[in-house]
This record gives sequence, structure tokens and C-alpha cells, in this order.
Amino acid sequence: MPALRVILLWHQHQPFYKDLVTGEYRLPWTRLHALKDYYGMVKLLDEFPNVHQNFNLVPSLMVQIQDYVEGTAQDPFLRVAAKPAKDLSLDERRFALQYLFQANPQNLIGRYPRYRELWERFREHGDHPERAERYFQAQDFTDLQVLSQIAWFDEFFLEEKDIAALVAKGHSYSLDDQKFVIARERELLSRVLPAHAAAAKKGSIELSATPFYHPILPLVCDTSVGAVSSPGLSLPQSRYRHPEDAREQLTRGLDLHEKVFGLRPKGVWPSEGSVSEEAVAIAHSVGVQWMATDEGVLGRSSGLFFARDGNGRLPEHLAEKLYTIHRYENGSAAMNLVFRDHTISDLIGFVYSGMHPADAARHLIGNIREAAKPVLARGRDAVVSIILDGENAWEYYPKSGREFLRRFYDGLQREPGVEAVTVSEAIARHKDFGRMTSLVPGSWINANFNVWIGAPEDNRAWDYLYHAREFYAQNAARATEAQRQLAFDEILIAEGSDWNWWYGPEHHSANDRDFDELYRKHLSNLYQALGAVPPDYLAQPITGAEVRPSFVPQTAYIHPRVTGDKVRYFEWMGAAVYTADQRAGAMHGKQFVLDSVYAGIDSNYVYGRLDFKGKPPEEDFDLVVNVESWASGEPRPRRTLRVEASVEQRKLKRWKVENLTEERVLVSSSQPAEHVKLAILRNFEFKLPLAWLLSTPSAVAAEATAERKVGALAVAPTSKLRLRFSLWQNRLPVDSLPLEGWIELQVLSEGDLIFGA
Repeated sequence: MPALRVILLWHQHQPFYKDLVTGEYRLPWTRLHALKDYYGMVKLLDEFPNVHQNFNLVPSLMVQIQDYVEGTAQDPFLRVAAKPAKDLSLDERRFALQYLFQANPQNLIGRYPRYRELWERFREHGDHPERAERYFQAQDFTDLQVLSQIAWFDEFFLEEKDIAALVAKGHSYSLDDQKFVIARERELLSRVLPAHAAAAKKGSIELSATPFYHPILPLVCDTSVGAVSSPGLSLPQSRYRHPEDAREQLTRGLDLHEKVFGLRPKGVWPSEGSVSEEAVAIAHSVGVQWMATDEGVLGRSSGLFFARDGNGRLPEHLAEKLYTIHRYENGSAAMNLVFRDHTISDLIGFVYSGMHPADAARHLIGNIREAAKPVLARGRDAVVSIILDGENAWEYYPKSGREFLRRFYDGLQREPGVEAVTVSEAIARHKDFGRMTSLVPGSWINANFNVWIGAPEDNRAWDYLYHAREFYAQNAARATEAQRQLAFDEILIAEGSDWNWWYGPEHHSANDRDFDELYRKHLSNLYQALGAVPPDYLAQPITGAEVRPSFVPQTAYIHPRVTGDKVRYFEWMGAAVYTADQRAGAMHGKQFVLDSVYAGIDSNYVYGRLDFKGKPPEEDFDLVVNVESWASGEPRPRRTLRVEASVEQRKLKRWKVENLTEERVLVSSSQPAEHVKLAILRNFEFKLPLAWLLSTPSAVAAEATAERKVGALAVAPTSKLRLRFSLWQNRLPVDSLPLEGWIELQVLSEGDLIFGA
């Protein structure tokens, strides 16, 4: 009976946040993710001894964790979190407000009522520390300092008795509580690397490495390969070509793994899955036996496109090409290559967080089975590789996705004929290898390097690196050994992929300025280490103006006609508007199909409008709008409605409006009502009676007539409405607006809306 082998590889990575000259960490994410994800991901496998996995630890992440464990990390975020609230300076109070709320609003902040209360107070003042600071007292800051740390604790840590007791306390934390949390962090961090070492020693996991500072190896070898993957791509003015640096980055990474874990990695997940023939040859020369990348690279190298049918399945000839292990041989270079299933990997990263864990786990196992079916049907073993970021996705899952992972791993153990294996185990057991003699350079993102090169910001960063590298070559011989070492380390750090991840149009975060400044600081340190003054241009930002999601509240009643035609601009003037930031997020691959939403009320109705990014999708889809009404001071919504519309061939096929509070359908396409309307052409629009949301659950008569108006607030003291739009395909969520949280409407008279009462 042929075997279905599932390779799971989790890539654990954070940028190198440390300034080598000052010793200070510019951002806290290494510490926080090490508290939240790394330990638990490995520890969880103790419950599933037959599920073997791969963990790819980036060496520069490892040395940062070691720095925290040794107590030598200088982290201003940790200092502010640890300082007694009464002793915080004005700048430190504002710093705390700016940074200690940088967490997922729903699953991290929202999990702790006091943390959410403080966050909402901050939001009431426009997310501006300068405006909000005066409304936070010393006890507020102490609670914020404690909860902003606990929110990042791993699920296993939260179960420990003393930490659980602190969580149960909930608020009014003391200075002793604050000291306990800060001291405990270091002890918890000390468990991370030993947990990986222990799991690797007993064979539960295989550890693989990445080049030390996470560089794009093909571009470090030669930036001109950017135009090989994307003909016509604009390249930097100066060609950066340093294969010797690529070798150094690889060797350093393998050496550190061997030093820390006692095992030299056999395999490498190259940064961003980036490969080229030159990079593979270098990896072979330093003893690497396997590398992994994306199916897109396999497709381009084979002249194939892995097009899936409507159910996400590959035809037989493509499934046989993807679901195997390939042996690459070119000249003296040889390498085992594993190619990730892009679609299945992205389901974990971007889709399953929006589903019930049990449904998501069943769907994932079913997808794996169906994907491999054409290969197994021919009596051949299949290898399905699932490779993705092992940290950022879990912020979007309740409780770090542990229920989903437990159900998934349990299903893998129980599934007949399925083996969850490490990459090396898969190679040892596999028989029918694919054969490759050439490789098109590319990464896991679109099988090219366009995220990191080609845009004006990207190319400017490469040119700055080129000039710094040339300066080093011309001046290093005159420096001391310590100066040379520091300068060269700064070069290797600046070669990392993370800086250019945030340059260009693709990605955005609240920390764009921090990344830009830190990159330029690393280059400046190089010049200073060699006794020179950094060039003036390193004092100027590389990044352009920040792009953020925008929200404009409702400023007047609206009375739009609902036609779905998107041509009546003036009818929607005064509506609340939320515009997506399609660069948002640390993870690449999120599918954006929604552009903006509009919402508003008048005295009788609530209106909603959803604009697509371009035209509505060609494939059939469902739209869901959740609408809640809230009364001031109540802990849960007064009313919850769900609007569901099915669109087939870009036409509205079916729809219904449900009252989820009372679990009944109010109206539908088969039982329409004059006062309810839905439409889709170029956009999607709807109107619903406001009475359905303002009335108390027993006010059935009002629903029947749909005539209760805002003036009846004495009967139903609703203070706000909340709306969220989402688009689904094949019963899976694809995109939503807002991506996090809700669009809110204040339920006021028209005069109060206009004059801001």
C-alpha cells in the first residue's frame, strides 16, 4: 500500500533588532514571540509522539534569544514595562501607550478585559499617545505594563499555577506583580532552545537552518538574477555580487546550530525559500543535503503552471510532479529539493483562523488526502510538503491555534496510511525521486524576488549596501581586527531580507520607520567602525510616506438608493468609510479582494456598501455582513443580525437576513420584504430596517412594521452599531473588512451627528 507522507516545516524567524554598537534592541518582537510561540509549538508534540515535524530556526533569532536569557539584552520596551508606573517620565508614558498596545486586538488584547478596556480608552483619543496620556493614571499604567506582557505568554506558561493566578486577578496589579512578570520572562525564555534540543535528540523533530542573518542568497550572490525571474525588472544602479558572503552566511548558520544543539543541520530552508543554481551549489559545497522552496519555483523550472480546479485540486500529471522529492544535479552540485504546496500552506496561514478548529482540522486533512489521491492511485508514495511561518499566523487564532493544532495532529496520527515525517525521514523512505538539472531563480512569493528588489525604495537600499560593501573592501585592511569584525558583521546584517520586506509597495506595519532607521543605522555603524563619517544620505529615510488603513466616521444621515452600481457618489457622502491597507501584515500571501466599506444610518434604515478591489470575483462567492447593536455599559450585543448573500456568475442568486439573537430568519430572497433590499453589480449594497437593531428582543411588533425610529431610544437605549463584511469561497473565508475589529456607527439624531454631540 503506498504511503502518504506529510512534511510540516515551521519557519521561526525574527529580524535582527539589535544595534551592535549601542547594544539596544530597536523592537521587542524576538522576546515576545519567543514567549508566545516557539516553546509551545515544540512542547505540543509531546502529546503526539507519532507526529514528526521540522523546525527551521534562524541563527540570528537564536543569538537574540540567548542575549535575553543571559540578561544582556538592552530592550527599551522591557525597561518601560518593568519600571514602576509612578516613576515613568512623560516620554516613557507616551512610549508605553504607543507600543504596549501593538498586539492583535481580538485574540491578545481582547482576551483580557482590563487590557481591552485600556486599549479602547487609547482608541477613543485617536491612537495618539500625546492626546491619551492625560487620561491614564498610575494604576492604569501598571495594569497595562503587566497585561501587555502576559498577553504574549505561551498557552503552556499560562497554565502554570502562579501565572494563572495572576491572570485570574485581572486588574489592580501591584508593583510586586509587575516585578514577578518581568523576572519570570527571562526564566521562560530560557526554556525555548533547550526544548528544541531535547525534541531533536529524541527524533520528534528535525532542526534545519537558514543563512545566519536571513539574506536572500541568490541576490547576495548576484542582484542581476532579479531580472532573470522578472524580465524587464528595474535593477539597482550598481550590481551587488558577493557569493563569498552567501557562503559565510550559510556556514555561520550551520556552525551556530551545531554549537547550540549538538547537531549539524542536514537541511536548509533558505530565507524566503529563495534559490538559484549558484546558491544551491554553495549550499552543496558546505554539506547541505536538502533544501526547500515553493511549488512556483518548481513550476517555472519545469515549464509548468500548477493550476488547480475549483476544488483546489491539481490534475494528475501536476500532482505527480509536485507531491514527490526531487533530486537536483548540475555539474558537481547535487541537492534533494522539497517544494511546498502553496495552497494548503496558505490555508493554515490565512484561512483556518476564521473557522471552528474542528472544521478546520477536518478540512485540512481532507485537503491533504485529496491532493495526494492521484499519486496514491497509481501505487506510488506521495509527499505533501506544508511549509509556513511558525509564529505570525497564531495571533489570528484563538489561544494561539492550539485547539486547531491538537485536532490536526490527532487526525494525522489516526489517519490510515499517513505518516507525519521530517524531511530527512521522507528522503530516506522515498523511492521515486523527480529529476532536475536546472533551476529558475525564485522565492516562495510568485517565484521571483520582486518583494526585495525592483521598487525604487528596494533599489536604493541595495545601492546603499553596495557602496558600504565597497567602502569595507577598500578600507578594512587599515582597521584593527575588532573594527573589521564589527564592520563585516554589519554588512552581513544589512544583507538580511527583512529590511527590503518593508520597503516598496508590498508590505506595511506600524514599525516601518523603525525598520528603515535600523537598516540605515547598521550601514552607518560600518562606516563608523572603520573610522569614517557615514554618508549624508544615510541620515535620510529610504521609506516613503506611511500608508495606513483609514477610517472616517459617519458625519450625516445618508439616504442612498440600493442598486449596487457604484455611480452615485454623492448619495454616500456622510457615511462612515473604512479603506483597507493592502500592505498590512508581516505575512505575505493574504488575498485582498475587498477595497473599502461604507456604512451609515438615517432615522429608519441602516445602509451598507462593499467595494471590491477591481471587479467582483469571477468565481462564485458568498458575502456575509455581521451587524450588532450595543447599548452603553452592556457586556454583550443587544441584537445580532447576519446578512448572507450568494453570488453566482456575478449575480445575486440567494440571500437571507437572520436574527442570530433569536435564531430565526427575518427575511430572504424567497420571502422578500419591501423595506429590505440587497443588490450587486459593480459593488454590493444593502439596506435594513434600523428597528431590527434598536428594538429589544421582545419587540416583535416593531420588527413587523419596521417603523421604530432613532427618536425611540428611550425604549431601546442603543448607543452604537458594529458591522463587519467578509467574502467566502468554497465555505472558506477569503477576505474581510475590517481585517481586525469592526466598523462602528454611533446611533444619534441627524443633528447630533452633524454637530458632533
